Amino acid sequence: MTTRSPLAPDSFPALPDIAGVTLRVARARYKDWDRCDLTYVELAPGTTVAGVFTRNICCSSEVELGRAQIKQGVGRALIVNAGNSNAFTGYRGREAVEQIMEQVAGHLGCDASEVFVSSTGVIGVPLPKDKARAGVEAALTAEPCSWEAAAETICTTDTFAKGSTARAIVGGTTVQVAGIVKGSGMIAPDMATMLGYIFTDATVTPALLQELLSEATSGSFNSITVDSDTSTSDTVLLFATGKAGNPPLVTRDDPGADALYAAIREVALDLAHQVVRDGEGASKFIEVQVAGATSDNSARRVALSIANSPLVKTAIAGEDANWGRVVMAVGKAGEPADRDRLAIRFGDHWVAKDGLPVDGYDEAPVAAHLKGQDIRVGADLGLGDGRATVWTCDLTHGYISINADYRS
Repeated sequence: MTTRSPLAPDSFPALPDIAGVTLRVARARYKDWDRCDLTYVELAPGTTVAGVFTRNICCSSEVELGRAQIKQGVGRALIVNAGNSNAFTGYRGREAVEQIMEQVAGHLGCDASEVFVSSTGVIGVPLPKDKARAGVEAALTAEPCSWEAAAETICTTDTFAKGSTARAIVGGTTVQVAGIVKGSGMIAPDMATMLGYIFTDATVTPALLQELLSEATSGSFNSITVDSDTSTSDTVLLFATGKAGNPPLVTRDDPGADALYAAIREVALDLAHQVVRDGEGASKFIEVQVAGATSDNSARRVALSIANSPLVKTAIAGEDANWGRVVMAVGKAGEPADRDRLAIRFGDHWVAKDGLPVDGYDEAPVAAHLKGQDIRVGADLGLGDGRATVWTCDLTHGYISINADYRS
């Protein structure tokens, strides 16, 4: 990995063992690097699964197959490749994925449709079948590894491994939730994030698991942006092994269902925030809050317009309280807005109200806020009750350097 992001947490968190989940890593050498680049997760028989996938039309074969597989709601294994996204690779890419699925299925004695595959890295290069076969074989026979090793292995331009955990009480039983994610650039999810995997030992039906994941995704992975680009490979999968022994959860009305949802959302939101904190070249973590919109959806679109604005992001990188750029981003969103009702703030300090600078505006406390690492930007449209929050990072020279040299 490259130099650790200044916004990174101090260390990888202590994630609990999840009964029915075994982690292994290996070297497939998809790139010319001396590191593990293949993560293999073996799941207990009876594990249920839910998933959300990119809406990018030029998606990978892994995504296409995953969408079909998820309808069955069962999973026995997960293979994640780093260094090659296997996207835009036609029939050769699909054959490589099917080969991996069949190889793992043969080892486990399960159906190939129960083996989920994800790939991340350079677009347009077919996944080499010989390296895939050798890498998978090495992973199947490797010693079990830690959550941190599994998270590090799936990284590409990430500067730190990302993990999170939470727990819930379901029917008097304590259930664990743990997750890992990779992502740093090409982040403007329209479903999830780059690649994220959450695991729980709870017993949950596939239909309810999908409902919980989809709802949790909306306010977490779908509410972050680094650079407004939605990946061809974005995937988030949620696996439930059923090993905790809780009474099976079937509907949201079952005791403990809301507690499990809260734990899943807590993990998803923490992972999503870590992706933004590792945004390529980022030096500021930015929360954008929009209120007073005509609807929540309208507020969300305005918030994303602010969060994706290069002018807003560069102003914050330069610690410049240029609130006119926020006004611009509100106005270009294409949503109902009234210049003469609009209010803008940085942190807790209102800089403009009713379409005018506030009386006696003092830029000093605003400038002080912008010198920090955690920045809050707010806009109140004054039109209704709609509100939304999204998270992004600033735009620095580092982003250009990373992406100009990505393939070299």
